[in-house]
Parts: sequence; structure tokens; C-alpha cells
Amino acid sequence: MAESDRFNTTAGWVLFSGIIALGLSAVSSGYFQADKHHAPKEEAAEGGGGKAAVPIETLLASADPAKGEAASKKCAACHTFNQGGANGIGPNLYGVLGEAVAAGRGGFAFSDALKAKGGKWDFTSLNEWLTSPKAFAPGTKMSFAGIPDAAERANLMAWLNTLGSNLPLPAAPAAPAAGEEGAAPAAAAVVGDAAAGEKSFAKCKACHTITPGGANGIGPNLAGVHGEPIGQGRGGFAFSDALKGKGGNWDDASLDAWLTNPKSFAPGTKMTFAGIADAQERANVIAYLKTVK
Repeated sequence: MAESDRFNTTAGWVLFSGIIALGLSAVSSGYFQADKHHAPKEEAAEGGGGKAAVPIETLLASADPAKGEAASKKCAACHTFNQGGANGIGPNLYGVLGEAVAAGRGGFAFSDALKAKGGKWDFTSLNEWLTSPKAFAPGTKMSFAGIPDAAERANLMAWLNTLGSNLPLPAAPAAPAAGEEGAAPAAAAVVGDAAAGEKSFAKCKACHTITPGGANGIGPNLAGVHGEPIGQGRGGFAFSDALKGKGGNWDDASLDAWLTNPKSFAPGTKMTFAGIADAQERANVIAYLKTVK
């Protein structure tokens, strides 16, 4: 055989071997996507370099479960989400928040790396897993690279929490004081305008009254609600179990979280209002509520 022919034959086998290896790598990647994790608790605000880190707890307060459900489609190749659904390449994820890490799930074969983690799937651990499975549990079989966008992770967790878990959302940390190292320029509290808030409250009057002693409607009367226990009183109004289970009082922070996104604040709430996206408008409404005793 001529030297050139031998060279071509050898090169052909090398190329063929490379193609086979690449194909096996792709199959392996798809197969092991079942057992993957993500990492850090805080991420840079969307937009990247140089911006202040936004705690995941802050993002959860305004997370959108509907967007989280849409984001879950990238997981559907390996996971099912319906109650009682079968495991696939990865475990069924209904009710996973609050459960022990790498336990149960219909006897799913978790990796030793994940079984060794211990603890429960709370918002902190799940956020770390979704950020980078390999960083959360080195040696995991999960090949999924993770979700770098912290807001997308928050939305996904808010949606997962509606699937039979309904854990209370973690409290968002207080904004850094003005001049404190690392404080973002926009971190200062928004000062509400009660007069402007009264005008904004007009959109709430289809469901709520606010005159002292007024009757409840579709929603409870809101006169004097600031400072009262969440999901209690209000003339015996029939609050949802989700809201009754929140605990605490209606202070500025809890009202702001509720007005931002009721379904994220209390997954399972009967409240259908989507929320008020503008922080200034929310501050105005809260300032108005505080004036009506």
C-alpha cells in the first residue's frame, strides 16, 4: 500500500473514532441530566459586571410563578412535575421543596455525591443547585450546566413552591444603609405619597372597602390593616389557608412584598390581582393605608 494511502486510511479511522466519541458524549450528557445542582446564594443583578449583588430572597419576593412554569420547559426532557408522576431520567419534582435532599422520590437512584449532601431542599439549597449542580455536589451525575440568571431561578422556585409545597418565602434582607460599603445607589427606601396612594387605591375598590367599619367585599375591608396580623381578623373574612399560614404582621415590608406579587408572597392565595410593579406606586399605596385607621 502506498504511503499516502496508509496515511489516508489512518486519518479516516482517527476521524471516525472522534465522531463516535462525540456521539457517546452527547448521549451521556442527556442521560445524566437527572442529578444536577447549582450554586451561589447571591447573584449579580441582571446586566452583569459592576452591579450590586441581589440576594435571592429579594428576588423571590417579586418572583413570577407563571414565568417559572415557562422556564421549567427546559427541564421537562428529564423531569415530570405532576403529582404522582413517574420519574424519568431525573426524579419527579412535585412537592420537592421542603423534602430531604436525594431521598424518597419513588426510589430514584440519586448519585452518592447528592445523597451525601444532607439537609432539605429549601430556597437556599435549591438556588445553589440550580446555579451550578457540579459546584453544589461535586461528583454529581447531573450534566445540566445551571441557570445563571438569578431572576429566572427565583421564578422557577416560586413555581415549584406552588406544586404541593407552599413553603413560606424567606425574608428579604434589609437594604444597606446609605453610605454603607456595597450599598447600591437605588437601595434607599422609597418614600410614599399618601395622596397619590389614595388615587392608586381606586384600582382596588372593585374588591376592597377602606372606610373604617366598612363591610368586607370580595376582599376584606382594609381600614387600619397596617400593623395587624396577616390573614386574621377583618370581621371574620375567609382568608385563604396560604395567607393564614404566613404569620407576622402587615408592616411596610410585608405589604410591599404582597403588593408586588400576591401569588409569590403567599403561593395558593385566592387573590387574583397580579400586583403593582412600580415601587413608588406601592410605597404610595402603603402610605395611604397607614393614614386610614
